[in-house]
Amino acid sequence: MKILDNYSLLGHNTFKMDVKCARYIEYSSTAELESLDFDSLPKPIMHIGAGSNLLFTQDFPGTILHSAIKTKKYIDMGLEDVPVMVGSGVVVDEFISETCGYGLWGMENLSLIPGEMGAAAVQNIGAYGVEFKDVVSGVVCYDIKERRKVKFSAAECGYAYRESMFKHAEGRYIVTSILLRLSRAYKPRLEYKGVREALGIGADDAPADLTPMQVRDAIIGVRNTKLPDPAEIGSAGSFFMNPIISPLQFAHVIDVARSEWGQDVKVPHFIVDGGFIKVPAAWMIDRCGLKGTGIGGAAVYERQPLVIVNASGSATPSDVLAVEAEVIAAVQRKFGVTLRPEVEHI
Repeated sequence: MKILDNYSLLGHNTFKMDVKCARYIEYSSTAELESLDFDSLPKPIMHIGAGSNLLFTQDFPGTILHSAIKTKKYIDMGLEDVPVMVGSGVVVDEFISETCGYGLWGMENLSLIPGEMGAAAVQNIGAYGVEFKDVVSGVVCYDIKERRKVKFSAAECGYAYRESMFKHAEGRYIVTSILLRLSRAYKPRLEYKGVREALGIGADDAPADLTPMQVRDAIIGVRNTKLPDPAEIGSAGSFFMNPIISPLQFAHVIDVARSEWGQDVKVPHFIVDGGFIKVPAAWMIDRCGLKGTGIGGAAVYERQPLVIVNASGSATPSDVLAVEAEVIAAVQRKFGVTLRPEVEHI
């Protein structure tokens, strides 16, 4: 177990913010986690994965915990469904590469999303029509308050769009492992036109011999054309959530679009539960002319306006916050829609 004081988090957040925490603890087993005296640790206590969905706005005065639990157990009984128990410290994309190599369906659409499995279970990561909750059977945690292991079913996790009950438990539960249910059955999810185009197939003619690895490769190709590699350009991926608005608000967005860009303009959207409408935040940001807009060392990514990047490599948290504020204000002024950040601010 690593225990380090006054520790730099530069290598533990993909935005590459040069901040420190009072104490950093990395554990490699549940037993090590259970051995900690949480009462004596600098407060507050926060658990992070790879820091791929975080914006540290200043030095962290408390304790940062990080899982290095990298166990994987495939419960293969020769059936169609294949349960897998995976540790919270396993890198998401490495695990997806492995499961696709085994010919297992379920997670291929989440390929190339940065981060670790524990954070994926908390954030309910999603892309190209698939969310993490779609493959989760259960989540095993350590309960800091009661000092014991607990297990939650997928239903108990309270999953929704970029949501889970863990995000509102004030750090009480630390995810240690996740039980997934993958499948040998042919189950490609090809709702997104860009993915089908990358595969060279139409809407209704997916070949019967399509493999999870082929879908993974197509997803990676699509993502690489839009999103920066965090190893090269600091970012936290998609910075804003796609707003879910009422039909009345959507009608206003259409009116604005038609008044500025003509009656034939198409506003991309998706109908969700309850008749509400999800509008891509990237489309609205782009229509506000914000691609490439920079403040200090931060900027809206020129190839994907949903992303804010550490363009200079030395952007400060205040630079990123200033770009965020400018984007929110511009979209509000033009469309009357308030964007919410997906990235957690610390």
